[in-house]
Amino acid sequence: MKEKKKYINKLKSKYRLVILNDDTFEEKISIKLSRINVFVLIGGSIISLSVALTFLIAFTPLREYIPGYSSNDVRREAIRLDRKTDSLTYQLSLYDKQLRSIQAIMLGQNPDSTFQSEEDSGIVKPSDASLEASSMENDLRDFVEIEDRFNIPTNQSALSHFAFFTPLKGVITSGFDPEKNHLAVDVVAEKNAPVKACLGGTVLLAQWTNETGHVLIIQHSQNLISVYKHNSSLMKGVGDIVRTGEVVALIGNSGEQSTGPHLHFELWHMGNPVNPENYISF
Repeated sequence: MKEKKKYINKLKSKYRLVILNDDTFEEKISIKLSRINVFVLIGGSIISLSVALTFLIAFTPLREYIPGYSSNDVRREAIRLDRKTDSLTYQLSLYDKQLRSIQAIMLGQNPDSTFQSEEDSGIVKPSDASLEASSMENDLRDFVEIEDRFNIPTNQSALSHFAFFTPLKGVITSGFDPEKNHLAVDVVAEKNAPVKACLGGTVLLAQWTNETGHVLIIQHSQNLISVYKHNSSLMKGVGDIVRTGEVVALIGNSGEQSTGPHLHFELWHMGNPVNPENYISF
């Protein structure tokens, strides 16, 4: 106990810190201090310095020079690049779907890969019970059917505003028939008759296949594609820009699936086959 009191008394003991002029021994500064005062002063200085450094690191641009910290500009650029990467990934997926669609069209198949499944789209399939119509709904349907008998149908398709050019004037020998997987119209005309672009666009594909012979595919605006098969020769190549009504090929009988000189013409919108006769007079 005595030792503890003795230690406390030492801490409380006063000391004088004097600063003298070395030549004249004149007293310049005199400060009375105890050991407790020294500990408090040193501790307070350390705490103040820590607080100041924390403030500088957290709230001033100096933190950019400390390893491990990045600047606001770097973070903003990283966020921008991340968003751009997501956008490019999405665009690449669309281009990949479009390429698969074009490959399917070349083979005369329905590009099912372009259709979005219910699981992918997040659509929840309703139960059978929810699909049952009530008596009021049945009455409304009967009323609408009666009214529609006297209505003149109007074309409200997304393609109705396009001014299509007839690719080939001739006789249609086989029309658009999805049930028979014939997603085009076959047009017969004179030998070596010119085949023209139905709309302006960019040539996506121009090549030979065993099944469809000389094939030309043109990409138009708003995800519209036109396809020209069984040509005798092609006048355009991949990447060429074509104008509406410009000659792109000559009618022919090329490919194993051809039974005579004709043009096999298809229209595809958003990955779905479209009946060309709804928009073009051959």
